[in-house]
Amino acid sequence: MAEHSLLRFASLSLSFFLLVIQPYETFASSRGRSLGLTANNFILAPPPTGICSAAVSVHGYECQEYEVRTDDGYILSVQRIPGGRRGSNGKKNKQPILLQHGVLVDGMTWLLNSPDESLGFILADSGFDVWIANTRGTRFSRRHATLDPTNPDFWNWTWDDLVASDLPAVLDFVFKRTGQKIHYVGHSLGTLIALASFSERKQVDKVKSAALLSPIAYLSHMTTALGVVAAKAFVGEITTLFGLAEFNPKGQPVTNFLKGLCAQPDVHCYDILTSLTGNNCCLNASTVDLFVKNEPQSTSTKNMVHLAQTVRDGILSKYNYGTATFNGLHYGESKPPIYNLSNIPRDLPLFLSYGGQDALSDVRDVETLQDALKLHDPAKISVQYVKNYAHADFIMGVTAKDIVYNQIVSFFRHHS
Repeated sequence: MAEHSLLRFASLSLSFFLLVIQPYETFASSRGRSLGLTANNFILAPPPTGICSAAVSVHGYECQEYEVRTDDGYILSVQRIPGGRRGSNGKKNKQPILLQHGVLVDGMTWLLNSPDESLGFILADSGFDVWIANTRGTRFSRRHATLDPTNPDFWNWTWDDLVASDLPAVLDFVFKRTGQKIHYVGHSLGTLIALASFSERKQVDKVKSAALLSPIAYLSHMTTALGVVAAKAFVGEITTLFGLAEFNPKGQPVTNFLKGLCAQPDVHCYDILTSLTGNNCCLNASTVDLFVKNEPQSTSTKNMVHLAQTVRDGILSKYNYGTATFNGLHYGESKPPIYNLSNIPRDLPLFLSYGGQDALSDVRDVETLQDALKLHDPAKISVQYVKNYAHADFIMGVTAKDIVYNQIVSFFRHHS
């Protein structure tokens, strides 16, 4: 990667890489107001220019845009690629696949490289009915039935709410539209919310199988000093540091916070991509250079705190409100409930793929996850270890099709 790209990269957002890859190209913004009143006389922001027109149709694929409303009022953008570049090829009732991105990016994650190198397009060309999710707070899902993103209440959520509301809403929508169980693909945080959901057995009746790339159920062994320092800062200083509900990596408070992290001893912010995600082997430098010219996506500050708790505590649990009293008010017990991954149905087909160079989804943490799944039906679980892959290689690597994606296609076909 060119030196000027890395320097510009550093000026954007360090924490943007805490659990996912770097930003993607900006096509539109949804921060403006709109016409059209809801039943509560609230003015909704219009959806921005969609992913379909910006990144799918231009490559010759049919693409459809949908809106899905969660049970707590968020309006999520969902895209569908029902066929490959040659159309449906006459095949009906294709097997649906849902792609779920990580934190601080959105559904564009799956479409960043060329059609021959991007998982979203590869699955469509392989005969699947591809659906792409965009979680609350991201550019294409910054709307709510009664709340505006300028209202702090809009950002009062963590990944617990993605487990409880976003994922069920989208899975239910796809299930009803297609009438079929769904194959699931998650990367990074997309694996976390799936595992948590499956452990509560709330969505498994709609899921046929799941492929989990760079799984992050546990984060105790992150090998990046910057990530560890950031996690500690979020837990210990967040209430005085921001005073903001929206974690916007381009905002001044967050920028100041990130500069402070870079000033810490033993934290080096020159090559942020490598220092946070590990030594990615197989990225296209020109694509990375395009990413750094564009903004990352917002999430809630509360969500970042929850992720930091996962790093600090070494367990997978619901959000910790800090005291036994507050936890008691929310959960009826002094400590937040734990997501028990051993409760995942043992006959649910799972494909896990992780890398030896991944500084976020560390090998030891993935081994802890595998230990939690030790009673899983051996015929229903496949594990792939890619020695030279780091976090971003799984969704941006130019070799990912041959090494990972073809394995995913075979896995889904075997369990269709």
